[in-house]
Amino acid sequence: MTRYLFIGGLHRSGTSLLARLVARHPDISAITGSPAPENEGCFLQGAIPHTAVHGRPMHFATDPDQHHVEGSRYDSLDVRARIEADWNAWFDPSRPWRLEKSPVNLTRMRLYQQLFPMAQFVVIVRHPEMVAAAVAKWVEATPAALVDHWLAAHRRVLDDLPYLHAVCVIRYEDLCRDPSRTVAGIHRFMDLAPNDTARDEAIRNGNADYPRPSGLDETLTDWGYGPCGRVAPWEPFVRHPLRSVRERTMRALTDQ
Repeated sequence: MTRYLFIGGLHRSGTSLLARLVARHPDISAITGSPAPENEGCFLQGAIPHTAVHGRPMHFATDPDQHHVEGSRYDSLDVRARIEADWNAWFDPSRPWRLEKSPVNLTRMRLYQQLFPMAQFVVIVRHPEMVAAAVAKWVEATPAALVDHWLAAHRRVLDDLPYLHAVCVIRYEDLCRDPSRTVAGIHRFMDLAPNDTARDEAIRNGNADYPRPSGLDETLTDWGYGPCGRVAPWEPFVRHPLRSVRERTMRALTDQ
């Protein structure tokens, strides 16, 4: 049985970095060498519209029309068949797991759970001030407005989490601090033996590019973030139907 791991997160949150590291496992196939930006699968399928007005940075995650859930108009066997037909050429059929990374997966998790039973999901988050600074060159908005979008988008994520059977939420900052641990945790979440694919990877924390972040005026206890780019200790969120997998994942991610 082919399994899917979908990685999602706001633009400039580390989705591409995480996908590249996780996909080095021999049991995982990911989209590579495609003409799509960042090899994002949303561009390579025609079942769910992804026009130039869909998936826009700091817009899609709060657009009600792009929040796809169970029972929606795209919850059908025809949609699943079209997606798989479009994606098949980009995955290695000999590998049991398919990894697909697109920022818009952040608002498609509940639908994909219906279309692809036994799919699992990873959400990566990054400090809202850093995301705001990183996307500022793309989006005309104040830092405060961009941070407000981040807050609204992640409130929606928190609302969606209870519906998901298998989901793991991690932070970009923790991935940069200890990539081996984070990647091993994701492999454990997939019930795969870690192969330390990130041991020799030099990861640079891009938050250092923005020494004077602004826009946040509160402490976000749900995420361990504070004003002026502060990042506090935080425990990843892990849900999985199997307690053994859940516990191994948490041990790998937190060394507890």
